[in-house]
Amino acid sequence: MHLRSIEFQMPDRAEAVAFLKAPWGMSEVETRGATTYLRGTAAQHYSVAITEGAERALLSATVTGSREEIDAVYRRVQKAGLRHGAWIDRFDEPGESAGFHVLGLEGEPYRFVVEAAAAPAALPVDRTHPIRLAHVVFNTQDREAAVRTMTDVFGFKLSDRTGYMSFLRCDDLHHVIAYADSKRPTLNHVAFEMQDTDAVLRGMGRLKDAGWGTVWGPGRHGPGDNVFAYFVGPFGACIEYTAEIQRVDDSYVTGTPEFWKFPNGRNDQWGIFSRDMEAMAASGTTFPFHPLTVASVA
Repeated sequence: MHLRSIEFQMPDRAEAVAFLKAPWGMSEVETRGATTYLRGTAAQHYSVAITEGAERALLSATVTGSREEIDAVYRRVQKAGLRHGAWIDRFDEPGESAGFHVLGLEGEPYRFVVEAAAAPAALPVDRTHPIRLAHVVFNTQDREAAVRTMTDVFGFKLSDRTGYMSFLRCDDLHHVIAYADSKRPTLNHVAFEMQDTDAVLRGMGRLKDAGWGTVWGPGRHGPGDNVFAYFVGPFGACIEYTAEIQRVDDSYVTGTPEFWKFPNGRNDQWGIFSRDMEAMAASGTTFPFHPLTVASVA
């Protein structure tokens, strides 16, 4: 399985689309009704969908896989009694995928899908355009319960744990989903993979020229060993450029909070820049989970 896309609802779709195209660097795929789809350079149908709606909400984080993989998740979801929707034979979106919606224990919205249409060709990789959606981080009030759901029901593997975050994978990327301790379950941030560190730095400069400064970065995380730069977009969500994400396999030893402690008050490996905690905290309240993405199961 692989993390494929994230789907938003917001009242200012046109502004968000314009920002994600330039300066962020994504390419518009198409618009169907009230939804616009954008992609990176990877051979994927789309990475971000933005639907026009009265309120801001996260509609779903979408994981794609083979029919065998997604069927297995569906059976485990039913057995676990998680709130989920019926199997949908065709989502009206690029890729014409089939699958289902399911909610995590605190309402975090997921979709697991099998794509019917062949993936489009990859676009040339350069230092201007994001490659793909790298990871999605959720705020949670019960991180241990969230991790159990991800591993036991969704089939993910735990890569690392710090004092306030847990990092999970479903392929060779160190993490594609993470959970952060919080008083309120919401979207924490969304990250997009860039070609390399230089591409992250060039992206910072491009956004600075457009009037969007960083709220944290550049830096290099501990878990995942990835380079990062965080921004708050015009639609309020915290979004990240990242590169050089660690690739792991089943031999990877899960890290513990004791292992992931930085010296001298640092919160990343480089310790160059401090975080704008106020801006990042505010962004974490912007996108609650949409209550209507899945039908409850009796």
